[in-house]
Amino acid sequence: MVDDKELRRLGGMDVPKASPQARVQALHAAMQAFDAQEEISAAPQGMAARHRLTGRARKLWRDMMQKKLIAAPALAGLVALPIAGYTALYLVQGSHFTSARHDTPPAEAPAGEVVRERAEMKTEALENAVREDAAETEMAAPQAPSPASADMPAARPAPHLQKQMGREGTVSLQQRSIMVHPAPEPFVPAQPNRDKVGSFDSNPVRSAAEQPVSTFSVDVDTASYAYVRRSLNQGVLPQPDTVRVEEMVNYFPYAWKGPESAETPFNADVTVMPAPWNGEHRLMHVAIKGYDVQPAEKPKANLVFLVDVSGSMNEPDKLPLLQSAFRMLVNRLEADDTVSIVTYAGEAGTVLEPTKASDKAKILAAIDGLQAGGSTAGEAGIREAYRLAKQSFVGGGVNRVMLATDGDFNVGQTDDGDLKRLIEGERKAGIFLSVLGFGRGNLNDSMMQTIAQNGNGTAAYIDTLAEAEKVLVQESASTLFPIAKDVKIQVEFNPQKVSEYRLIGYETRALAREDFNNDRIDAGDIGSGHSVTAIYEITPKGAAQQIDPLRYGEASTDNGGVANADEYAFVKIRYKLPDEDTSKLITRPVTAADEVTSFAAAGEDQRFSVAVAAFGQKLREEGELAGFGYDRIQQMASESRGTDPFGYRAEFLSLVRLAEALSGRN
Repeated sequence: MVDDKELRRLGGMDVPKASPQARVQALHAAMQAFDAQEEISAAPQGMAARHRLTGRARKLWRDMMQKKLIAAPALAGLVALPIAGYTALYLVQGSHFTSARHDTPPAEAPAGEVVRERAEMKTEALENAVREDAAETEMAAPQAPSPASADMPAARPAPHLQKQMGREGTVSLQQRSIMVHPAPEPFVPAQPNRDKVGSFDSNPVRSAAEQPVSTFSVDVDTASYAYVRRSLNQGVLPQPDTVRVEEMVNYFPYAWKGPESAETPFNADVTVMPAPWNGEHRLMHVAIKGYDVQPAEKPKANLVFLVDVSGSMNEPDKLPLLQSAFRMLVNRLEADDTVSIVTYAGEAGTVLEPTKASDKAKILAAIDGLQAGGSTAGEAGIREAYRLAKQSFVGGGVNRVMLATDGDFNVGQTDDGDLKRLIEGERKAGIFLSVLGFGRGNLNDSMMQTIAQNGNGTAAYIDTLAEAEKVLVQESASTLFPIAKDVKIQVEFNPQKVSEYRLIGYETRALAREDFNNDRIDAGDIGSGHSVTAIYEITPKGAAQQIDPLRYGEASTDNGGVANADEYAFVKIRYKLPDEDTSKLITRPVTAADEVTSFAAAGEDQRFSVAVAAFGQKLREEGELAGFGYDRIQQMASESRGTDPFGYRAEFLSLVRLAEALSGRN
């Protein structure tokens, strides 16, 4: 037992200054002890604020230094280690660091970011603690070392630090911390949205006296609606140029009256009704319904799945969703149908040679084996897909390449014009092309539209498994089996009844007047059972006009009258049968017999399609609907919802509510 005299002697000795190596070892020991106990959880983190204990730890250290409570060098080292470790551990675990470094609650931060930030906090906390304690120690301890301190052997750094210090001379505390305990990979923020969308202006109001003829190609694509839906569900109003009103309207199935036989591939109904957003105007609603091919009449299908497996497809809503979509389509095929699979990423490759759908297990196994990685050799993939389509070509059947991609063509032929010419050439050989778009952030919507239009195919956007089921299961016949190609619509307005008109949508499908009778001009296709809707807003003669009338432009005939003066307009539809190159013509006048006295008197489907058209125009911020609120659109759609077996219309109502909430106004 040590007597009082010895204790007094030890207490009067000068305390040696701690060496840098000892502090480093103490800090590393504290970090390793901390990491051995720490568990990062995805559950919400946090605790109530508590009193800081570091002040007490520092006070204890100062008391030991200033009051010389510790005399023996060995005891100094033993006390320094736990105090430094205790202080560092508390600093890292303390809630003050977390609250100061987070703009959002810690529970909402991704796990990777939590790991990174905690590593940063440990390094920063340890550095600060050592700097502060070292400064206080230097202030308290005598400048000249005592004999005891001179005799104390210097602490040696860890072996791996000795090697590093030997190479570089000195190593910073942060470098030493990283060598002992490397920080995790830094959190990489989400990439900016690089979707490529073609810009276009909305159709203007035109004078019927100056430009009485309107010509456009039909459009049965639905990609725009699905893209708009995804934007709204993610809490963002869509960019106006992503909204193609005709694709919004044509997304929904309608019970338009169809033709009696495939010889006349579609029927056209016209309804003239008051415009709900302008009491002086009328809407001329043109509804076209394609002939519905019966199951026994379906031609054989030769399908080539052209799958983008580039690195950009390595996301849950891209390749995995694509695989699920194609599985559903394979289950809808007949035993004699043929499936091939081509992938492209860096270079094109054939995953599955032409295989009968009866060998379903082989096809599904090939789909399941697809993996993403590499750049995007789009041109090479398309060429290989066309080669396989020709290899198993079905005369009189359906020969179609189905391109599934996020739209990234960054190797090979990247110009839309070059792709257009390539696809046009194969189209003439009887091989059509459809496009299924997936994901966001890399979507080349402009390219998808170009190649689908020029490949006599459709463009759809698959954002959910439910959308894949709609496109490839519920609407598989219309997606795969065309009943008419190069379908064009031309409307001539009678200036005696109509002073102005405006086509709602179809801006990207406009044709010149002379293109209507030119069979070399490509136009859209209509598949089995497809519905196509076109809506004109017209200004009746005598109502207020936006365009001043011509002084000398009044229509007339030789006998002083105007032929067919009681007609609103004359509708012409030109089309080709799938296996023919010469077009046929369907005509229909629009008269007072097609007019209803009120908007409520129109059919449910007509009113619902007008509500969708109003919604699309509202999202495009068109001036004609500036004073027409989302609440009015909601009311129109709700009152005309009708039969909704798949819930598409109910979903539309929820999208209108979302848009209203996001816009902050009616």
